[in-house]
Amino acid sequence: MDLRGDDGGAWNILARGRPVGAARSPGLGIVSDDPHVGARPRWRVSRELRPEGTVVDLGRGVLLGGPEVVVMAGPCAVEGRTQMLEIAEAARAAGAAVLRGGAFKPRTSPHSFQGLGVRGLELLAEARAATGMPVVTEAVDTESVPLVAEYADMIQVGARNMQNFGLLRRVGGTGKRVLLKRGVGATVDELLLAAEYILAEGNEAVALCERGVRGFDPAAPRVFDLNAIPLLRALTHLPLVADPSHGTGVRAHVAPMARAAVAAGADGIIVEVHTNPSEARSDGDQSIYPGQLRELVPECEAVARAVGRSLASPTAAPAAGGDP
Repeated sequence: MDLRGDDGGAWNILARGRPVGAARSPGLGIVSDDPHVGARPRWRVSRELRPEGTVVDLGRGVLLGGPEVVVMAGPCAVEGRTQMLEIAEAARAAGAAVLRGGAFKPRTSPHSFQGLGVRGLELLAEARAATGMPVVTEAVDTESVPLVAEYADMIQVGARNMQNFGLLRRVGGTGKRVLLKRGVGATVDELLLAAEYILAEGNEAVALCERGVRGFDPAAPRVFDLNAIPLLRALTHLPLVADPSHGTGVRAHVAPMARAAVAAGADGIIVEVHTNPSEARSDGDQSIYPGQLRELVPECEAVARAVGRSLASPTAAPAAGGDP
């Protein structure tokens, strides 16, 4: 029986009720005993190959995938210097350890705000220098990857690009940390195999993000797939981040789903924050106020303690003239 993939990689075997003697087979790993699936070419992301899990060092003392749950917060889009610095300072003061913000914005409509581009990256770097927070921001195409890699601590691949395989390869080749978001219509298998593209480039500093799938009910068109978190924890060694902002699309629903995600085993949560959501140039309806973030962080900390974890604290801001 040939158990090698087309590219020479070993296939992982699953069986109802028990693994199929892979523990004694070199290069072969079991990812799950889930009875709903058969063989999967998923050797690099398999939890069985790294049962202790992967910890991604985001820099500045922030570790994603360890015992501490990491809060990432910031605006959907970088809109200007004052806005970015105010929100960054507010996020850090509230207890967030990582700063998020979009410089390049992939929008459904070409008439919507597309982001500030390079200027947005420069403002994110300035906010990092002021707060000491590592920065995660999105690369929307292969052309933007070198720029984002130059400025960001972690490159985000958004839901729309989850299966943009050229982009996945390009991002993987940078060696930078990567946050890979699940597509709105993607299965768990498809998310994991998208991550495989990045790992295949030799880059293992990858975290997965559950950010909701498209539902059938007009009353709740976005469905935050909380069930995916424990499932993914069983299947993969990669850290898991939950995005209740995009997962719900409703400001009032962000906090309860963030707490639930921590309880379910998420290694981090990423939320959108804005000082004036009604004036936000994108995703204002799902952006929480800084005051709401101040309430949410200790709530998540309490949930983390209840499941045997703690919350990562913000690092100190660098001294003037330090590394960007």
